[in-house]
Amino acid sequence: MARAEIAVSGLGLVTPGGVGVGQSWEAALAGRPAAALDPALKGGIVRLSCRVPEFDAEELLGARRALRLDPFVQFALVAAREAVADAGLDPATWDGARVGVVLGCADGGPGTVETQHRVLLHEGPTRVSPLVLPMQLPNMLAGQAAIEFGATGPNLVVATACASGATAIGTARDLLLLDRCDIVLAGGSEAMITPLVMAGFARMGALSRREDDPATASRPFDADRDGFVAGEGAGVVVLERAADARARGARVRALVAGYGSAADAHHMTSPHPGGRGVEAAIRTAIEDAGAHPRDVQHVNAHGTSTPLNDLAEAQTLRRVLPGTPLVSSTKGVTGHLLGAAGAVEAAFGVLSIENGVVPPTAGLRTLDPRLEIEVPTTVTSARIDLVLSNSFGFGGQNAVLAIARP
Repeated sequence: MARAEIAVSGLGLVTPGGVGVGQSWEAALAGRPAAALDPALKGGIVRLSCRVPEFDAEELLGARRALRLDPFVQFALVAAREAVADAGLDPATWDGARVGVVLGCADGGPGTVETQHRVLLHEGPTRVSPLVLPMQLPNMLAGQAAIEFGATGPNLVVATACASGATAIGTARDLLLLDRCDIVLAGGSEAMITPLVMAGFARMGALSRREDDPATASRPFDADRDGFVAGEGAGVVVLERAADARARGARVRALVAGYGSAADAHHMTSPHPGGRGVEAAIRTAIEDAGAHPRDVQHVNAHGTSTPLNDLAEAQTLRRVLPGTPLVSSTKGVTGHLLGAAGAVEAAFGVLSIENGVVPPTAGLRTLDPRLEIEVPTTVTSARIDLVLSNSFGFGGQNAVLAIARP
């Protein structure tokens, strides 16, 4: 029996490019970097970040709801609302028992933890908020989405570091293929730009120090790259079986045709120098999609702007994919959205297929000559039938989505 096709029928985005799919995609195509000096990081080792602009949680979610939610949940709910509306679904009429939620994040709500830890130290334990745990626990990402939409089916949060958003979409796809659900809200969200988290990244040497020119700090694949710029935001997609979407008259925006995951089993933070796990995940995703490596026309790369990651990824792409697929990293615009990155970039892959364009890699000035890949620095028109969206995380966790034209 033929395996069901899994459709993307709705998209929702909250990114440093803007609130909503339209603003986020426009920023990606314009190659408009979001990096800036962050007043909240004053006194830190690195003060660069990519924040979501003009995000008014009280206006979007209501004052009482916003007060009880950490930003990582706020972002996800706003993105999920957009995705559900885009899919033409009405939660008041669906069978909630057949609706699942699978979302990813790397760290939950560290901003809430840091704020309440200061309260503990300066005012004592009786002044700590009783909401500290329900606000910051990672599982509340999916739990609050279930409450929001009446989704009583499978409900989970996955944590594979910066691969979390992609892992969540792959896991959601599996639930649909196994007939555990009819609809799944899938994606990732992150709000980790806090003094403690950023100090940790800086001490590891992972962040760009290019504070004199923030707009060029995130420069994936550039010969002079020196680290990533941390971002925040969320990406949520609605997944369902394509036949079901078409039966209700919904638009099938794209297909999640394949998914691959693999571990480097190498190092806590550094990628395997030979790209072992990356290659395995790429090959698995392509095979799962019933495709051949030569069929890949575009790769939305992990492309973090760190020296080791970009080199390992590019060399693996060159080795595995024949021809010259167009490779781009939208992190030049958004910065690194950490656990949300894979979901946002998968959404950009869908939009590339729909619009027949590949976004530029902002910040790239001189391609590292060791990479030998084709990286456009301007919007490039092309018919795209198959996109790979790559996501890799600390601990050597790799996830790759193969997104296809329906």
